[in-house]
Amino acid sequence: MIETIHTINILLPIFYFLTFLIYLYDFQTDDKLTKSKRFFLSLTLVVHLVYILLRTIEFDHPPITNVFEVFTLLAFSVSFSYLILELVTNIRGTGLFIIILSFAFQIVSSLFIKDLFQVREELRSNLLGIHVFSALIGYAGITISAVYGFLYLLLYDSLKQNKFGLLFDRLPNLEILEKLCFYSAVIGFILLTIAITIGIIWLPQTNINFSYTDPKLLGTFLIWIIYGIGILRKFYGKLRGRKLVIVSIIGFLLTISSTILSNFLAKSFHSFY
Repeated sequence: MIETIHTINILLPIFYFLTFLIYLYDFQTDDKLTKSKRFFLSLTLVVHLVYILLRTIEFDHPPITNVFEVFTLLAFSVSFSYLILELVTNIRGTGLFIIILSFAFQIVSSLFIKDLFQVREELRSNLLGIHVFSALIGYAGITISAVYGFLYLLLYDSLKQNKFGLLFDRLPNLEILEKLCFYSAVIGFILLTIAITIGIIWLPQTNINFSYTDPKLLGTFLIWIIYGIGILRKFYGKLRGRKLVIVSIIGFLLTISSTILSNFLAKSFHSFY
């Protein structure tokens, strides 16, 4: 099984890159390759899921023990979240901006990931794996929301300056980009809620170092509250358009800042490696 895992690890960046090229070709030519794009993205995700399951079985722990295992989960999470969004909204033309992120995460993971048989016992818990995976899909939703926010601002600026190039021709209009930004944020918020719920109920029972004042926990709560307030304000019609996407981008930047600070500048019971 080890050889199979190694082979798939090499193939995954190739799968993501080929999928990106198909989305890029469709974006540049507008050939409406909807079925082909979704087939290759779905195939890549199936192969990636098999890889994750094989690693979990072979090494007897979910792939969450170091940053390069987390990167492969992030690659999967970002593309999986995008595929759900594309199927739900039937909006096409933005996939290349998302899939390139998965390719970047996966190529770093494939280059540096190692076979890990010896890990701390608590890391072998599948429930912990669900907790981490839910959080990663939540962060993937937040990331995708920010990408759509940036695209919204780019298109908004192009329209303001009367520049009608390829972005204007291929991207959805501002209203649709706003919806995609919002829907992605909602997906991220829901999955982050699941991750927080599992963490609060289960982690105190299994980790003697658990603390409600943990920097990463406080940072996650802050992000959750910001997006929760933003979603409520959107529902009540008090946040829309450019203000909505700016809030989404600010939330993403705070998420990145919180992650960096809690991982490298503060001690946390979340630190496993």
